[in-house]
Amino acid sequence: MATRRVVILGAAGRDFHNFNTVYRDNPDYQVVAFTATQIPDIAGRRYPAVLAGKLYPQGIPIFDESELVALIQREKPDAAVFSYSDVTHATVMHLASLCIAHGVDFELLGADKTMITSTKPVIGITAVRTGAGKSQTTRYISNILKKLGKKVVAIRHPMPYGDLAKQACQRFADYGDLDKHECTIEEREEYEPHIDNGFVVYAGVDYEQIIRSAEKEADVILWDGGNNDLPFYKSDLHICIADPLRSGHEMAYHPGEANFRMAHIIVINKCDSAKEADIAAIEQNAAAVNPKARVIRANSPVTCDRPDMVKGKRALVIEDGPTLTHGSMSYGAGVVAAKAAGAHEIVDPTPYAVASLAATYRKYPNAKGILPAMGYGDQQVKDLEATIEATPCDVVLSGTPIDLTRVLKVTKPMTRVRYDLAEIREGVLEAEVKKALRM
Repeated sequence: MATRRVVILGAAGRDFHNFNTVYRDNPDYQVVAFTATQIPDIAGRRYPAVLAGKLYPQGIPIFDESELVALIQREKPDAAVFSYSDVTHATVMHLASLCIAHGVDFELLGADKTMITSTKPVIGITAVRTGAGKSQTTRYISNILKKLGKKVVAIRHPMPYGDLAKQACQRFADYGDLDKHECTIEEREEYEPHIDNGFVVYAGVDYEQIIRSAEKEADVILWDGGNNDLPFYKSDLHICIADPLRSGHEMAYHPGEANFRMAHIIVINKCDSAKEADIAAIEQNAAAVNPKARVIRANSPVTCDRPDMVKGKRALVIEDGPTLTHGSMSYGAGVVAAKAAGAHEIVDPTPYAVASLAATYRKYPNAKGILPAMGYGDQQVKDLEATIEATPCDVVLSGTPIDLTRVLKVTKPMTRVRYDLAEIREGVLEAEVKKALRM
């Protein structure tokens, strides 16, 4: 059989994992390139030879997805393998049509082909969309495991925005590790809550190496998914979070629908701020496509550390970046908290946005009015700081999962917003965890 030439369409996460599990060291395939989207400053780099394996002594080039047609014409691949998350079904098929029109097969890998089997029990947390509530659910499940006396190691979906070779297998046990690895704001948002809870977190690029390292110090592996991507590991208990504020998206986004269909448990989050009809619609979809799943309703209570700082004031609200960008939300927990605390006004930072933040608003106009916590590199952090300083407000309300004052230098007073998961019927998730762990 002739070697099959492949280009992998990705966003510096699932694409690398698909390569590592299916194509690396596989002589039946030649991966000619990766393309990149969603994440700033990934294109123009290379997947390094030290990670690419013996068949790629020069590594593999990474191009912006906008160059896909030119790449197809130049490299003449046999197939394009779609390998990123949180996109509409229409977007997937538009890319498929583009590839097919240029004589290239369009492929999606089955979940089982890329799921690694662990020697330890795995609880996987996924979602139907970015911003549905994976992080708070992961914290909730980790507290259950802590209560049960289990030593938990969390493995987070990849966020390798720096030197890929150095980031192959990263271990985070304290804030010093975050500083050592020069973590971005986006990485800190995902790692810090686990560290605060007393758990070690692993992340990186090579998830075979990561799981084998994590198994040495864990009773249970907690897979903390990213976007609405599929789990990288076979899960003994797979929990998928659905969002009634975006009811119907569970059947309209890739690969969130696959998670919705695969999960053992579907948690409908944010029921305290959603319409009953939207909650019921998700329950009906679950019954139709995944009747074996247990469906659980949960609330997402939001609290502000210092509501007195917000009442009657002009508030600039910062929300989790990906939730406002490819997550397509126009607000998050910060806005909910600002309104509850009695803010006089939520100030629109859009006219004051600097450089990369202005570009973010152009690309994601749904985010206008709120400030996404974009911080994929030092310059973007500086742009975020400058935007905060330029916005005429009395207080900054941070709705991200971390203490932004640790990484930002601003003169404006800032207070944090926190959000948690609260089961409407308490004890159901703990019972399911015990069942999965045979306790």
